[in-house]
Amino acid sequence: MKNEFFHAALLLRIFFTVADTLPTLSIFLKFVLVGKISYTTINCRMSLFSKKASTTDSPADTQTKDEHPLTEIVRFSLIAILIVIPIRMFVAQPFIVSGASMDNTFHSGEYLIVDQVSYYFDQPKRGEVIIFKYPRDPSKFFIKRVVGAPGDTIDIEGNTVTITNDSYPEGIVLDEPYVKSMSPGASLSETLGDHEYFVMGDNRDQSSDSRTWGVLQESYIVGRAFLRLFPPGEVSYFPGSAVQLESVVDTN
Repeated sequence: MKNEFFHAALLLRIFFTVADTLPTLSIFLKFVLVGKISYTTINCRMSLFSKKASTTDSPADTQTKDEHPLTEIVRFSLIAILIVIPIRMFVAQPFIVSGASMDNTFHSGEYLIVDQVSYYFDQPKRGEVIIFKYPRDPSKFFIKRVVGAPGDTIDIEGNTVTITNDSYPEGIVLDEPYVKSMSPGASLSETLGDHEYFVMGDNRDQSSDSRTWGVLQESYIVGRAFLRLFPPGEVSYFPGSAVQLESVVDTN
């Protein structure tokens, strides 16, 4: 029961946090969900000091009083559901980090809000942290960092990642200060086509990623890590995002 109360409180916090990111929606929600309660409370308090309160009720007031409390609860619950469900499906949704593949950037148990809108207008960029459906089992969700984008050729030699593309025909070596560990492994080369991405975890010795199961198709991407809500000391916008430092490969 204790866990249920904890999750309910956390989901309520997530709900209002998402609402606060959309100012117009926030005002509407707080008027509907909070304003009605405050208005009723004020009216109740005022009636205590009104000697004629019991004799001057208008027909509208009588109708309001006769309305069953359960009716109001159902009405406002339906309004909230009609607003929250589209937000959850198309705008943002909560995500709980599980596993050690993104240590030390993210830790197991952290609560994130995933932005599902941005990638309708722009493509994922190298260095961004994304959430996606695992290609081999779409019922599971993974969180990884984008290392290669469409048009890139990724070469991994030991623990060095090199990107070659039209902008850098000689190749660039990625400087990735967020990587916790990456032991030298088998050499790998992958050229990405349209709508294909190469993703890896920051804790690469403990990560199942594109090195194991191949490139990620854009259709599997859910969204970008937008907000970290828990733990309180780690609250941040666009957590983990980084502009990957690049250096031109010395071919001499």
